[in-house]
Amino acid sequence: MLFNRCQHLRQIAQRCLFRAQGKNHQHGRPILSGTFALAELRKSWHSTHSLVGNKNIILMGPPGAGKTTVGRILGQRLGCCVIDVDDDILEKTWNMSVSEKLQDVGNEQFLEEEGKAVLNFSASGSVISLTGSNPMHEASMWHLKKNGIVVYLDVPLIDIIERLQSMKLNRIVGQNFGTPMKDLIASRRQYYKKWFDMRVFCERGASPEEVADKVLKAVQRYQAVDSETFISTRYNWPKDCKQKNSTKCFSEALTEGLASDGGLFVPEKEFPKLSSAEWKGLLGATYVERAQILLEKCIHPADVPAARLGEMIEAAYGKNFACSRVAPVRHLSGNQFILELFHGPTGSFKDLSLQLMPHLFAHCIPPNCNYMVLVATSGDTGSAVLNGFSHLNDSDKKRIAVATFFPENGVSDFQKAQIVGSQRENGRAVGVKSDFDFCQTAVKNMFKDCDFTGFLIVEYGTILSSANSINWGRLLPQVIYHASSYLDLVSQGFISFGSPVDVCIPTGNFGNILAAVYAKMMGIPIRKFICASNQNHVLTDFIKTGHYDLRERKIAQTFSPAIDILKSSNLERHLHMMANKDGQLMTKLFNQLDTQNHFQIEKILVEKLQQDFVADWCSEEDCLAAIHSTYNASGYILDPHTAIAKVVADRMQDKTCPVIVSSTAHYSKFAPVIMQALKIKELNQTSSSQLYLLSSYNALPPPHRALLETTKQHEKMEYQVCTADVNVLKGQVEKLIQSQFL
Repeated sequence: MLFNRCQHLRQIAQRCLFRAQGKNHQHGRPILSGTFALAELRKSWHSTHSLVGNKNIILMGPPGAGKTTVGRILGQRLGCCVIDVDDDILEKTWNMSVSEKLQDVGNEQFLEEEGKAVLNFSASGSVISLTGSNPMHEASMWHLKKNGIVVYLDVPLIDIIERLQSMKLNRIVGQNFGTPMKDLIASRRQYYKKWFDMRVFCERGASPEEVADKVLKAVQRYQAVDSETFISTRYNWPKDCKQKNSTKCFSEALTEGLASDGGLFVPEKEFPKLSSAEWKGLLGATYVERAQILLEKCIHPADVPAARLGEMIEAAYGKNFACSRVAPVRHLSGNQFILELFHGPTGSFKDLSLQLMPHLFAHCIPPNCNYMVLVATSGDTGSAVLNGFSHLNDSDKKRIAVATFFPENGVSDFQKAQIVGSQRENGRAVGVKSDFDFCQTAVKNMFKDCDFTGFLIVEYGTILSSANSINWGRLLPQVIYHASSYLDLVSQGFISFGSPVDVCIPTGNFGNILAAVYAKMMGIPIRKFICASNQNHVLTDFIKTGHYDLRERKIAQTFSPAIDILKSSNLERHLHMMANKDGQLMTKLFNQLDTQNHFQIEKILVEKLQQDFVADWCSEEDCLAAIHSTYNASGYILDPHTAIAKVVADRMQDKTCPVIVSSTAHYSKFAPVIMQALKIKELNQTSSSQLYLLSSYNALPPPHRALLETTKQHEKMEYQVCTADVNVLKGQVEKLIQSQFL
């Protein structure tokens, strides 16, 4: 009933949008709401990119990647024509060998001559093996892409060098005297990543037959546009499968944020899994390179083309992080390692998602639609969201606005100043006289209120979405740093690949620790997930008992406000997975939580949960003591959330394998707590004075320069404050929409 009602409102919205633009809704080109427009875009994409009939498979890669050999194998398997650009196009056009032509005309002229020869060539239904230099000629690559899919053979550099040496090939196009072959091949990657549709990530020493198998799987995946779908955690099989639009593509899950039935979007199928050899191939990769390869496996190119995804990842992590390694791992003591997730512009782990997610969001939303992104924050998310969306280009800022709701008295003074100071032309902060749970519940209720969402569409042409971790596009990038941290331990020689590790994560909304679960599903050998709670330890109690009980509980304000949460949204995703995707059970449990403030899972699910999870909580006194003792022992300052995790790791981890403790924020954001823990006399200083005082201690990690530089301006800006009433929050949303889009 709810679904049909929302459908009706969308149809009304379409007609209203047509009238607003003076078009007849029966004859003009429809301006669709998000879900329908995305479906039409995917249908169009499929019709133009499907590899059937006359389309070509185009193999691209550096010299020595094995394109010619792999092409011949594919031709035999598919029973189609095989064209080698070197042998079948260039040498026949020029009546001389490629090496003779290169020697005759030189590097620059060779590229032009090569490009002209390819532009005069056409084929269909063939396997085409490019030269290593074809991607350097733009016009010829566009010519080839019109009728085919470009598959990039991403072969380890050491394999390429060995093959070139065995071929006695000592010079390639663009190589000047004295330029090492490996440097030239590395520089070529900027051209390859611009053109490929699918990447085949090759293991060290992979045979041509194995690479050909991967190419066929990549092409099959490319064709299967609707194979990677998402369902709601409250999806009820087989009842819901009869309903139209019961499954979503990545773009729809991202832009809608929350499912219409109140559930959260999850992949319908299993997470993609990398082989050990593939993981080992990432050991020497940068964070950006790891992110691209892993996210390509999780996002279908119909939603975000690989080349565009690469641009987004570069924009997110290339320059916005103070540390070039983005999320480095630091040895603390014994078997404990700190995963530093605070080097982004706002100093918290939320930056690892929210520098990327806005770019994905802007790409995926349909044209001619305005979006209002609603965010509830317990401290760090607010400034990270506002900062991330402020980096969009001007045209995207005009159609995407952000409203951040935070508990007025439930975040640190610095966090509040940072949230308020992060407001820009497309983002506003609203303080709410309540706690985070109210803010989060209010946002969810606005999504589920079809009268309200329909009104916003009809009146303002604006669709609601979310950037909390309830949004799949927010959660997915967090998988990268958990995988990357393990690879760093292997690269640094602390463990060998395949050895297990534990992870200990300060946990409130369950998103960060769930991302670690997904990293394990992709092949990272995580043994135990250690859930660390503060005094709001409902999750710890649940993991120990299977009883999620909010009765007679009130949120306690602690030194670690980002995990001052009682209603943990992402837990629903994990329970859904443990219960074999039983949407009916999720509906029952979380409706009961809403109405009765508790639920109990069956014993078999409790035992299944406890196979992977352990949990404990930390008092305020122990938190301060951990900050003090760690600084005295190592000169390293933990923020309060990381201190919570260290205390719990000390208690719960058996020291038989390394434990990676997630450090989710820079200590500068909690200067008064740190000064109290280190027994530094506080003279009623401003936030900026406190930060400068702490920076004078020359402790580890170093001061966060972005926080130091922006604190003063944060303290000057104004913001709205409202009462804890959903209708009042709706009014705030409407005002923000009016100011942004009218």
